[in-house]
Amino acid sequence: MIEEKENIVCPFCGCLCDDGVVKVEDNKIVGTRNLCRIGHKKFESAQHGRAESPRIRKNGELVPVTLEEAFDKAAEILVNAERPLFYGWSATCAEATQVGCELTEACRGIIDCTATICHAPSIEAIQDQGAPLSTLGEVMNRADLILYWGCNPMHAHPRHMSRYSVYPRGFFRKRGRKSRTIMVFDPRRTDTAKLADLHVQISPASDHMLVHTFREILNSYDVTHETVAGIPADAIRETMEAMAQHQWCILFFGMGLTQQMGKDRNIDVAIQLMHELNKYIGIRTTLMPMRGHFNVAGANITICSETGYPFAVDFSRGYPRYLPGETSAMDVLYRGEVDAMLNIGANPGTSFSNRALSHMAKIPLINIEPHNQQLLQISDVVFSPAMVGIECEGTAYRMDNVPIKLRKVVEPPENRLPDVVILTEILKRVKELKGKGA
Repeated sequence: MIEEKENIVCPFCGCLCDDGVVKVEDNKIVGTRNLCRIGHKKFESAQHGRAESPRIRKNGELVPVTLEEAFDKAAEILVNAERPLFYGWSATCAEATQVGCELTEACRGIIDCTATICHAPSIEAIQDQGAPLSTLGEVMNRADLILYWGCNPMHAHPRHMSRYSVYPRGFFRKRGRKSRTIMVFDPRRTDTAKLADLHVQISPASDHMLVHTFREILNSYDVTHETVAGIPADAIRETMEAMAQHQWCILFFGMGLTQQMGKDRNIDVAIQLMHELNKYIGIRTTLMPMRGHFNVAGANITICSETGYPFAVDFSRGYPRYLPGETSAMDVLYRGEVDAMLNIGANPGTSFSNRALSHMAKIPLINIEPHNQQLLQISDVVFSPAMVGIECEGTAYRMDNVPIKLRKVVEPPENRLPDVVILTEILKRVKELKGKGA
């Protein structure tokens, strides 16, 4: 008999859509409703291609062992390391990240999350400037001007436009799409741009100049150049005039803005533009980074609440230090400064540089990941945990920093423990080995 479980949160992207329906028969997921194609695929493939758990590398081969032996080996690796790295955290729950922070401090290591290679510049800019933020609920009910800058939600966040920003009927936007104006700023003619009322096709790596030009117009300065960022000056003035006709504006921005020349300075000026739109024209303006993994925002929030800093936190001196560019995961691996690593809820094999991966292959690596991935080839201890939001519960933070409780849908396979339990057992043994007690 097929059971339909309703109001299931999708643990794929930062949208955390919470209206999913998952069909279960004999503890197997057989179908879904109300999810995008990517969310459906995550539930559909969750019980397939699972890594064998637990395993330890012996004589060059990963061999099955008991959970107790795997916990002991992982703790031994971390205790013997002088400067271990704890990386990932974006595809696990906030409760696991809390334990991870305690484990990092106990080992005097470095804790960093996947934001270090995507939206770290956004966090740094918000630390510098502050930011006018809002929730996705406010966007749905109030926004009549939607700006997408350097992102393509049609592919990266497929339900973002239909559920939160463009198409839903809101309390003050009862006509849905007809109540809103959509502007896309992107060098590419993306599928999102094709749906927009205005596509500003700027030259690559010139976003900073265009934002500054908008600010010059707002502050009544003359634009002396005929074109800026490949856009005629008159067209820029017309775009600003069109923005001024609205009441409530939201800027969604992605890695097209954070991962190009300027990085956090691009976000700095974008925040200032939002403030000045509100100051000089009277538009209610907010902005929001388009966070990728389902709990990457939660990783930053949890690490910050536990240590005082959002990512790249170094405990090597016994207290937390925050030096992005020095204590970031990619940098310490690139320089060969860490001598052990624990990876959880991430796949750095697809995003780290060859030099960083080369150093990872030289040091002991503990990998906590439910499915087979490239990193298994160089891992020394492997745990295949229960999947958060599918096989166990947990808390995740949506891209607007709203906490959402993830529900359990099916029972996990044998020897698949939640991330929280795995990390807690490792921490217990680390404390015992260091003589601090359980």
